[in-house]
Amino acid sequence: MEKITSTKNTKVKQWKKLHSSKGRKEFGQYILEGEHLFQEAKKAEILLQEVIVTQSFLDKQSSLDLTGLSSSVFIVTDEIMKVISQTQTSQGILCILNMTESHLSENISGKLVLLDGVQDPGNAGTIVRTADAAGYSGVVFGTGSVDPYNDKVIRSMQGSHFHIPIYRGDLNEVIHPYIKQNIPVYGTALDERAQDFRSVAKTSSLAIIFGNEGNGISEKILEKTTENLYIPILGEAESLNVAVAAGILIYHFL
Repeated sequence: MEKITSTKNTKVKQWKKLHSSKGRKEFGQYILEGEHLFQEAKKAEILLQEVIVTQSFLDKQSSLDLTGLSSSVFIVTDEIMKVISQTQTSQGILCILNMTESHLSENISGKLVLLDGVQDPGNAGTIVRTADAAGYSGVVFGTGSVDPYNDKVIRSMQGSHFHIPIYRGDLNEVIHPYIKQNIPVYGTALDERAQDFRSVAKTSSLAIIFGNEGNGISEKILEKTTENLYIPILGEAESLNVAVAAGILIYHFL
């Protein structure tokens, strides 16, 4: 274990850069924060590049075994942890992991969730977690969507990104092979062309698109879908939160 006591240390400066999308791209790494996510990564046998802890955390968690890790372990001061933490109250442990980029296979099968400009980190992370729980094949973060390695997305996913593939790409290109092979691509919209989701038959392979919190799915994408679905609003609410709507439709197609 290596001890770091200065906030001006080169390592500390590098870790702090991972707070931004630009920094994450530069180093190809992201921050995973908190003991729960640390344990989830270990369970999933994910390689942790670096583990950073405070002495006060180690004192409270005397049963935590860091000796068997293949990663570098750093003990830092509480002041340094405040600098590199992305939460208001740090738990005293965070990890540095390499970002992984999955690539969609040309052999399409299973169920895929597509995000078209979903920008709220909590919504995006919750949708990934729901897709994971429902056994879907993956989630694609389309153009204009939040960075899947954003710290709030990571916390909202609660480790689901260790279990379900996460992709990034242009949704126009992603849905093209589905359409070509007559695999249903469902948009979500509330217009005269949309069908009540309850009337749509279940299928083993499909793609469901969820759109931006304010503007929905782009017209260009909606024009290419097999069918557009809506969830009936029976009360006075104007609309459903996109993560709630995603949960309903994801589970409908099980």
